Amino acid sequence: MDEVTLRALSLLEEAQAGGAAQALAVADSALRERTGEIGDGPAAMHFARVVALTRLGDLHAAIAAADLMLAAADRERSVGWRSCALSLRATRRLRLGDQDIAEHDIESILRDLVSAETALLTEEPDPVIAGNAHTGIAIGYAQLRLYELAAPQFQAAYEAACRAAYPDNGNRAMWLCNLAELHLMWALELYQVGQVAEAEKHTTAAEEYALRASAEASGPKADVWRLSASLFAACSRADRQDPVGAAADIPRYITLLRGCGLEEHQPELLLCRPFHAVALSRSGRPDEALRVIEDAVASLSPDTDWLISAALHRTHAVLLAANGSRDAAPGLTYGDALAELLWRQRHRWLHAAVTMQSYDVLRWQHERAERAAQTDPLTGVANRRGLDNFLHSLAGSGVAADPVAVLIVDIDRFKHINDSLGHATGDDVLRAVALVLTTSVRKGDFVARLGGDEFVAILPGADATAARQVAQRAVDAVADMTPWRARLSVGVASGLAYSLGETLAHADRAMYAAKRAGGNRTSCSQSAA
Repeated sequence: MDEVTLRALSLLEEAQAGGAAQALAVADSALRERTGEIGDGPAAMHFARVVALTRLGDLHAAIAAADLMLAAADRERSVGWRSCALSLRATRRLRLGDQDIAEHDIESILRDLVSAETALLTEEPDPVIAGNAHTGIAIGYAQLRLYELAAPQFQAAYEAACRAAYPDNGNRAMWLCNLAELHLMWALELYQVGQVAEAEKHTTAAEEYALRASAEASGPKADVWRLSASLFAACSRADRQDPVGAAADIPRYITLLRGCGLEEHQPELLLCRPFHAVALSRSGRPDEALRVIEDAVASLSPDTDWLISAALHRTHAVLLAANGSRDAAPGLTYGDALAELLWRQRHRWLHAAVTMQSYDVLRWQHERAERAAQTDPLTGVANRRGLDNFLHSLAGSGVAADPVAVLIVDIDRFKHINDSLGHATGDDVLRAVALVLTTSVRKGDFVARLGGDEFVAILPGADATAARQVAQRAVDAVADMTPWRARLSVGVASGLAYSLGETLAHADRAMYAAKRAGGNRTSCSQSAA
């Protein structure tokens, strides 16, 4: 992980720990370091800025910051940061829509989340960035109650944390706890629509993830993750095999977690109250069950997650009805009807998201196949088909009178390398030369393998002087390569875009002139002087 990313993640933690204003000021300063403009800074710093603005309650600014992060990620060609930017924008839009119905746009939110997921079809090499990306998508889907889509993303984040390059910071246990909590939420909603057997499958899954989280807890907050995991495991037993044990364990773990700094209104603690009440009721302690759920209902605040709030009120009504209260029946009937309506809405969103996913995957597969058809499989640069397409796009770009330079590159005595060192070594040399060329040219330039040991580089907007500098860099870099004694002959020519065919011919003749002069050099066409 590079220094900028480490610095940004440190600011992220500071913002989440209560230092959002200070983190924002540092991020703004870091983003302006390159050009003085915030938009030109690195994607990692934009990430910290989005989170800081969110913590400060400025959702409109956070969404605009996510847009800047997306542009930065695309400049850096980072699929991981692109995915993070899209999921950040989606979750901020979702939160803004909850505050202002005029801002509610579920289609745009789903589009961002699906696009964030599609971006990761091209694997992100940095496991920490990949973990953040998968987590962002999971949080977005979970907030929409699309549990089926959130769970695989939390699982992918966990798997990223299992890679050797990932720091031992406790995130593995965190993501396993996320999975346990997700399945408990899933179960709560299933109970509300009367799907009891299905709900119990999810409390079973929650217990499995919680036990794994407890076993794998590590890092500076290992004790907190172990306690959270134990609490979720206890909740998962309330409706199944051990209500008596759950009734004793749930309040004990809540007390211990509050001692670690968690407050009573934290979602993970409120989530456990319906399970605690159910455990008490199933243990033959109905009065205590009612007291627990009434205390929990009384502690609800306006910003409590509506699903947790609904689960608490429904559990209260069920317990009242079980105790013979007639007053509970109308509220329970209304609550069940509303839960069924929201469950159907959830399925409509799920169908829309899955349809978008299918379309995006097909489009990604088509684009990947098209790229493969235009790429030389040995070296990774473009092949002749890719070159033809690039030349066609250049001719149709409306810049026919702009300058363009061409390099024709040939490896000296390549047949001797193949014959004396073997074709496997020859392939290594071809790959190394391709890498040298792609790192020697400028951003926006184009490199292709023409066939055999011959390459071409197209430099739009470059004059002869700039092209000679690129060519000499490549010749020097290959001459310095070990363990092979490979050398290059490079022909250079420049002209206007509308006469590119003629410029290619000039560069080809210049390359042969370099070879006749002994190789390991550049030669410029007279027309390029």
